[in-house]
Amino acid sequence: MKIVKVTYTARPEFAVQNMANIKAVMNDLKELSYPGVFYHACLGPDEKSFIHTAFFKSEEDHKLLNDLPAFNYFQQQLKAGGFEVPPKQELLTLVGSSADVFDGR
Repeated sequence: MKIVKVTYTARPEFAVQNMANIKAVMNDLKELSYPGVFYHACLGPDEKSFIHTAFFKSEEDHKLLNDLPAFNYFQQQLKAGGFEVPPKQELLTLVGSSADVFDGR
């Protein structure tokens, strides 16, 4: 399993568009129903700081997300919209969970 956490702060004028782009990625992931990808994004109380956490069952599953057209569009728009604080990526290790991330798949 691979877990990636990305945090950044978007420019205030881009935050609403960024949320719409994230929702498009999530809609595509739901529609495609990749069993090896569990991905969520959260907005901070300042309404411009974002935290994305993605759990991948395998490296191939990570590639599926990276190849998704909506994800590529999200990334392009985010880079063009600019940052107040640039992205910081961290690789995490799961210690415990209240539910099985991949439901035993």
